[in-house]
Amino acid sequence: MPIQVLLVEDNPGDVELTRIALEDSKISVNLNVVEDGVEAMAFLRKEDKYADAPHPDIVLLDLNLPKKDGREVLAEIKTDDNFKRIPVVVLTTSQAEEDILRAYNLAANCYIAKPVDFDQFVRIVQSIENFWFAIVKLPPE
Repeated sequence: MPIQVLLVEDNPGDVELTRIALEDSKISVNLNVVEDGVEAMAFLRKEDKYADAPHPDIVLLDLNLPKKDGREVLAEIKTDDNFKRIPVVVLTTSQAEEDILRAYNLAANCYIAKPVDFDQFVRIVQSIENFWFAIVKLPPE
C-alpha cells in the first residue's frame, strides 16, 4: 500500500523537485498536490472534485500560499479531530523565527526551510521520506 502524501505547494518548480526526489524512493509513494490552502482543506474533507481523495499519511505544507495561507491550514488540521493525527511537515522558504515558533505553536510536527540549491532540496525531501516513511510509525487512518 503506497504512502499517501499531500503536498500543499503553489510553486510548480518546488512541486516538480519534490516529485523528482520521491521518484527514486524505495517506498511506494502516491504524491497528491494542491496549490492553495482552500484546496488543501477541500482535499482533506473530500469535498467536490476531491470526493475520492485518499486520506493522507503525511502533509508537506508550504506556509506562503494563496487564498488561505499555510498557517491557517495548519491550525485547521491540528484542531480537527479527523485530521489532527496526520503529521504535518512545514516545508517553506521562510526562516523567520516568528514563523518557526508559530508553526510549532500550531502543532507542526517539524519545520524545514527549503534550500535554494537543487541537490540540497532533493536531499531534504529524501530525508523527510526516510524519516517519516521508513522510521516513524504513522497513525492509522
